[in-house]
Amino acid sequence: MNPEDSAIASGRVAVRVGTSLSALGVLAFSFTFPATALALRGFGAFSAVGSRCVLAAVLAGICLTARRVPVPRRSHWRAIAVVAGGCVLGFPVLTTLALRTSSTAHSAVVTGLLPLATAVVATRLTGRRPSRAFWLAAGAGAAAVVAFSIQQSHGLPSAADLLLFAALVVCAFGYAEGGRLAGEMPGWQVIAWALVLALPVTVPLTAVALATEPVHRGTPAVLAPAILGLAYSAFLSQFAGFLAWYRGMAIIGVARASQLQLAQPLLTLIWSVLLPREQVPAAAPITAVAVLACIVVTQRARTAGPPPRHPGTTPVVDSGPRVRS
Repeated sequence: MNPEDSAIASGRVAVRVGTSLSALGVLAFSFTFPATALALRGFGAFSAVGSRCVLAAVLAGICLTARRVPVPRRSHWRAIAVVAGGCVLGFPVLTTLALRTSSTAHSAVVTGLLPLATAVVATRLTGRRPSRAFWLAAGAGAAAVVAFSIQQSHGLPSAADLLLFAALVVCAFGYAEGGRLAGEMPGWQVIAWALVLALPVTVPLTAVALATEPVHRGTPAVLAPAILGLAYSAFLSQFAGFLAWYRGMAIIGVARASQLQLAQPLLTLIWSVLLPREQVPAAAPITAVAVLACIVVTQRARTAGPPPRHPGTTPVVDSGPRVRS
């Protein structure tokens, strides 16, 4: 085999590896809501979310120590704090509270807007100017989700919907800032340091919640799945999923990896059907497909303005209309 053919073959192998890793990340994230719903059957909302963050931080700390990762520069801590506030604290807390009264299917549809919300924030941070097609598609996707929420709550968004919308906002800022910072350090280190930075909040939160909230609400047969759901959301959703996702994106680039994530809300709908006592509204898959179509349009819409500083290394800042979940 000549050098040129060898290079082509190596490139194809790298693409397959990167695609597989990115797909594993999306698969891990798609189980987050069902796992959280299981955890809530045995733990209180704040016990579940606090324990999730603390356990993930312990794993992150072990990885940082084992790899002898140096402490980030002072200029990085502001962005890490935004990631901690949006992705470690804000999104898990708000979505967990919403899942107390909202189904996983409903929540999956509403949070399907996260790619669009992050795209809007990212365009402001990067100075890129999305085309009219991008804004029309983003508006259509938002309108579809709002209409779904109003239809499901018979006229007005429910309290759970408001929590989910707030989660979209804070997580969009966390993703956008994390995406910018991932151009200067490996992406897994961004989420790892964010988890560690949040410990002064998550440790007291967990201690108080475990002392005041009921640990379980049923038999051991109920508690076992709750513990499994908590472990999944902590180790896979909150940390390990990021490892595969960021590594895959580093290999194949943002544009290609982002196409895989478009299936995440639909995957979550499929998993929610498997949960006992879970009912999927007929409008949920229709709305999810509509939002997916809008995201596809935003993916293809061209933008103007300065290019990203580190293309191909971040899940947000490539061409504006994109994110991770």
